[in-house]
Amino acid sequence: MENLNRKTVAILATNGFEESELKEPMNALKEAGADVHIVSEKSGTIKAWNDGSWSNDYDVDKTLSEVSESDYNALVLPGGVMNPDTLRQNSDAIDFIKSFFKNHKPVGAICHAPWLLAEADVLKDRKVTSYASIKKDIINAGANWEDSEVVVDQGLVTSRNPNDLPAFNSKLVEEVYEGKHEMQTA
Repeated sequence: MENLNRKTVAILATNGFEESELKEPMNALKEAGADVHIVSEKSGTIKAWNDGSWSNDYDVDKTLSEVSESDYNALVLPGGVMNPDTLRQNSDAIDFIKSFFKNHKPVGAICHAPWLLAEADVLKDRKVTSYASIKKDIINAGANWEDSEVVVDQGLVTSRNPNDLPAFNSKLVEEVYEGKHEMQTA
């Protein structure tokens, strides 16, 4: 496994994130040696969604107002329906996402999280996947959508759903290890 020592990764989430889509990538990144911060709109805790109901609370490490893309080597966007639907209405969250693309840094997005990429206008001509129900939204944002467990396009890692987490986590760690990708841009 790649050694991610001295790499710091932000996971941007708010209430209603799919629990496994935050927890499993966070654990995979930490196991590889990365320092991982949960970044959210407000301090305190955010509540997970799991199997159709509310689940555990997770501590927020930093708020959007306290961070910048320059603090991080990569960004992870967990899905769930509520989480990305809320965050895509927050201009600070969208600007934070865009900044990773402008600076060629790896970004991972799973399930409904590509909604955030559509809102950030970073999908044109990119090869991606997502949860099937938002396929049309992702295509309308200019992406080339494919039905695969994991799709990697110049540092952008996307997957469809929690069943794809093993492949997603593996590619995410690999892309964070590789670092900046010059073709990873907005």
